[in-house]
Amino acid sequence: MSVSTPRAEHRARTVGLPGSARRVPRRQVAVTAVLAGVTVLLALLALGLGDYPLSPVEVVRAALEPGAGFAHEIVVEWRLPRVLTAVVFGGALGVSGAIFQSLTRNPLGSPDIIGFVTGSYTGALVVLTVAGTAALSTTIGALLGGLATAVVVYLLAYRGGILGFRLIIVGIAVTAALHAVNTYLLLRAETEVAMAAAIWGAGSISLVGWDELVPALLALALLTPLGLLAPSLRQLELGDDAARAHGLRVEPARLLLVLGGVALTAVVTATAGPIAFVALAAPQIARRLTGSAGLPLLPAAVTGSFVMLGADVVAQHALPGGGVPVGIVTVVGGGIYLLALLMIEVRRR
Repeated sequence: MSVSTPRAEHRARTVGLPGSARRVPRRQVAVTAVLAGVTVLLALLALGLGDYPLSPVEVVRAALEPGAGFAHEIVVEWRLPRVLTAVVFGGALGVSGAIFQSLTRNPLGSPDIIGFVTGSYTGALVVLTVAGTAALSTTIGALLGGLATAVVVYLLAYRGGILGFRLIIVGIAVTAALHAVNTYLLLRAETEVAMAAAIWGAGSISLVGWDELVPALLALALLTPLGLLAPSLRQLELGDDAARAHGLRVEPARLLLVLGGVALTAVVTATAGPIAFVALAAPQIARRLTGSAGLPLLPAAVTGSFVMLGADVVAQHALPGGGVPVGIVTVVGGGIYLLALLMIEVRRR
């Protein structure tokens, strides 16, 4: 007797008849295109909101015509860096979350739950409290902190291989330890440094300008070849034995994916602080919208961009007083999403 699983059925659809094989990619393309279009419209709306309101037509004119005067300065110099930061960083977090959730085969296996975001924050805190606040040194500290955390979690969870559940449990434990380290660093730091680090630790893109955004964009551009590892990710989703049967070197491929996902998270954390739950929610939303058996990277990236930009618009304009760090909005929204996810899992059992 043969047993049919959703993943097996998905593989049958994608490698079977040509007519049926095209249905799944078409849906993913359509969903990605719609999400991208909605994100562009939301970006135009965000560029026009503020004390100096502009219509979408005025936003486009101000962006394309340097002679537009004050409107051009507002759109290009003040608002555009923040909107681009939300879009690009949300996409990076979405891809990172999809990688780790695929590797762990668990919707809770995102970098903020496993501890890589906290590790990046710890590395940046060490730089902020010891070496000053230079942007480059903070970025390097966040990268090293995230990578060091990944190495520790990987080694502690490795027992002849990596199990997703073990990786999550070890990551949660390491996260708890790092929270204690972060608190100690803040208590030992000077008052001004501790206050600045605490505000930055809430996760905010309000102070990100072109000077901070351009290096982050260059770093993320260097990580774009990560998309070439997507086939390895798809094979790992089938299980280690099946991946080895296809000729994949499982542990090196998994390690490269872990390092790439950590680097994406670390770049975002170094620039904007730890922003939680975008990496957790975006891949799952994308998977449900596309109807995919796995976690497609491009839809997860576009979903992350939309979620991040939407959260920032809410943080700036929908809450009393305005100027709330986007990390606070994502934590609240992500907490609600996490409770809903847990309730769904409980009902299934």
